Amino acid sequence: MTKELYAKIDSYLDYAVDLQTRLTAIPAIDPANGGTGEYKKSLLVEEETKLLNPDELIHIDAPQAIAEGGVRPNMAVKFYGKDRSKTLWIMTHLDIVEPGDLSKWTSDPYTLRREGNRIYGRGVEDNQQGLVSSMLVARALREAGVVPPVNLGLLFNADEETGSGFGADYVVKMRPELFGKNDMVLIPDGGMPDGTMIEIAEKSIIWAKFTVTGRQIHAASPDGGINACRAANELAVELDRALHAEFTAQDPLFNPPVSTFEPTKKEANIESINIVPGRDVFYFDCRILPSYDLAAIKAVFKKACDGIAARRGVTVETTYAQELQAPKPTAADGSLVRLLQAAAKEIYRVDAKPMGIGGGTVAAYFRELGYQAAVYSKLDESAHQFNEYCLLDNLLGDAKVMLHCLLNSR
Repeated sequence: MTKELYAKIDSYLDYAVDLQTRLTAIPAIDPANGGTGEYKKSLLVEEETKLLNPDELIHIDAPQAIAEGGVRPNMAVKFYGKDRSKTLWIMTHLDIVEPGDLSKWTSDPYTLRREGNRIYGRGVEDNQQGLVSSMLVARALREAGVVPPVNLGLLFNADEETGSGFGADYVVKMRPELFGKNDMVLIPDGGMPDGTMIEIAEKSIIWAKFTVTGRQIHAASPDGGINACRAANELAVELDRALHAEFTAQDPLFNPPVSTFEPTKKEANIESINIVPGRDVFYFDCRILPSYDLAAIKAVFKKACDGIAARRGVTVETTYAQELQAPKPTAADGSLVRLLQAAAKEIYRVDAKPMGIGGGTVAAYFRELGYQAAVYSKLDESAHQFNEYCLLDNLLGDAKVMLHCLLNSR
């Protein structure tokens, strides 16, 4: 029966292109970035999903007055399996990023363009490849009359591109009863062109802003002021040295296998060359191995800031543009990873390996609650770029990976 189901998925190629075309025509951009949200796109997804006669269809809409329809839509759909106590969830997101400079696109980003095995358009890979793949799995099961060993759950979320406060984070907080203790969550929203990466862990993140305040004065008489630029430069160097000296652990799950502490942005302090600045602002982007608690990072910040304040007579304010403590990784030898490895071997003929990444993903919201969650897809990572594209072979192949995992779940 498995081969017959794979054949069914292959037969859905024209439908997949058609659905991608209709989805791409709806610019589901966050209202904060000039869009209207995902409302119209969610209606299309719901319409297509209802054609498959799901056993459950639940709305978990997050209110937002400025969004179309007054909500950021989330939807959970279930197709029952033989064991209804366990669900393999496939989570995809409805929102997209804005296209950027239209002159750098070779065609309208909201009009799907096909060239053989490749389709172009904003959102076709991120995250419509995974979304359409998941719907093909449900369609194949329904048309073949196959009841899988466990439930198939399709979770369509809003707001992934801008923090998930109206999306995955909202869903797990507002409707925790949707998820059972043995559920697994597959997120087809990241991967490598050869299909060898199973993302099971992420680093913690701190984006720290350091505001150093001294006393402005003419540069010809520097002794009467307090040079915030000199103090800030000294502080940045001290932070760089202290953080790298203190947090030296390595984890081969990640590349690079260490915590990283990068001085990045620096704000303009003063326009004139002949003025000693009384204020200087700089930032650090820190990606920290999950074995470290962020409180330890902040302790190093405080020690260095207190030291420079005492030596230079400045004040230092530390604020955080982003702060995320990474949850415990999904087990590398757990059932979800083993299922994905077996599926990748059968469908793509590759040995997929569990890995960690430096950025955050929505998988963190599920790992935080103790669920096995993994990010897996075979894609070229054209997301957020001009002329974003999706390889149709990957779309169909990922659907087969999902199906393989579902049919072998116990």
